[in-house]
Amino acid sequence: MDHANIHGGVMRRLWPSDLPAFREHLLRLDPQSRNDRFAMAVTDEFLINYADRCFGIDDVIYGYFVDGVMRGAGELRGVGLGLNSGSAEAAFSVEQDWRRRGVGTELLGRIVQAARNRGADTLYMSCLARNKAMQGLAKKFEADLQFDADDLTGKLVARTPSATRYWQEWLDDASSFATAMVDLHTRVFSLRNPAQPTPR
Repeated sequence: MDHANIHGGVMRRLWPSDLPAFREHLLRLDPQSRNDRFAMAVTDEFLINYADRCFGIDDVIYGYFVDGVMRGAGELRGVGLGLNSGSAEAAFSVEQDWRRRGVGTELLGRIVQAARNRGADTLYMSCLARNKAMQGLAKKFEADLQFDADDLTGKLVARTPSATRYWQEWLDDASSFATAMVDLHTRVFSLRNPAQPTPR
């Protein structure tokens, strides 16, 4: 699970320093995408406040970046007493122009593995009845998740996480953290040293 080039972009775990990129991604979502993600119409203020609360100790978020700009996100968080309680919730958002490229599939694959590595056995995914894309995405993971009829509350198929999977996630996290720190340094440097106009 490295964060090499995937579908024309880079996918990696997010860290608190990635909050601005995550917030800007949410704010770029069109009204329909916002409704699909939150199951209701939401304002910019709602999204800003939501993003500010998304980097808790139990939150695992993956981002999909194209040319340094986040275009998709997959979120995993514990239900009730946290991720180790056995129940987790998954949520996704992909900007309109980057849909139908396999980005959601990659995000859900990472979310499923992260949930399994943390001992979750139930994965909740809110989905509106008309959201056929999300329903289709869930069906791609029938080997990992069991669904009852049209319910998008999936039971993770019993499978003990292997040491290799833990190691892969740890390496991916370490690499993602290093990338996030480089991105942060670049942003701070560009703020302190704004580009000077070219002399005529």
